[in-house]
Amino acid sequence: MIVASLPRWVGTGAFALALIAGMVNAVGFLAFEHQAITHLTGTTTLFGVALAQGQGRVALNLLLFLLSFIAGAAASGAIVRNSTLRLGRRYGVALMLESLLLLLAIPLLHAHSTAGICVATAACGLQNAMASTYSGAVLRTTHVSGIFTDLGIMLGQRLGGHDHDPQRRNLYLLIVAGFTLGAVCGAAGFGVWAERVLLIPALLTGVVGLAYAIYHHRVVRRGGG
Repeated sequence: MIVASLPRWVGTGAFALALIAGMVNAVGFLAFEHQAITHLTGTTTLFGVALAQGQGRVALNLLLFLLSFIAGAAASGAIVRNSTLRLGRRYGVALMLESLLLLLAIPLLHAHSTAGICVATAACGLQNAMASTYSGAVLRTTHVSGIFTDLGIMLGQRLGGHDHDPQRRNLYLLIVAGFTLGAVCGAAGFGVWAERVLLIPALLTGVVGLAYAIYHHRVVRRGGG
């Protein structure tokens, strides 16, 4: 699915991150709060509804979820310092932090604490902000609304006889496929392990983050980054 001009590590990384996000979001919907974790559109709508209906406690919880996502994105900005995807940036540190946040979320979710939603949401905000663009393509690995929009635009362009970027299309298709597969795996795993299924994305991000941190350290020592 990846065309020759797209580096394999970009497609593989985007697919893996989307798969992780799909798993986390499935757990959010199936856990005690039935709350979306990886994106904020529905959460923001529910926040507005709660304000309109005078549900102060609910509104406060939803506001905390929104702020947690922003806090995670801010942490990524402080660590990675650039939104353009490129080898050599400090993705290893960000991924290991995401892993720790997901590990922390497991016992909190199991205890039916809203803090678990906050921590998991922060992890997703961090991931989504890690790599926002690549070669002009907007990368959002924790939600797919914009990606489906872009795919629809590309389809319309094709039907209208205009060319579109096949590299970008294939990258978007990989992200959609990863997110969908992650949701399937997260839901299936939740039926067996409940919130402990988050151990899988936590281990994935932790191992990959550690490996990348070692790679980055060696590049820096050689004077390559």
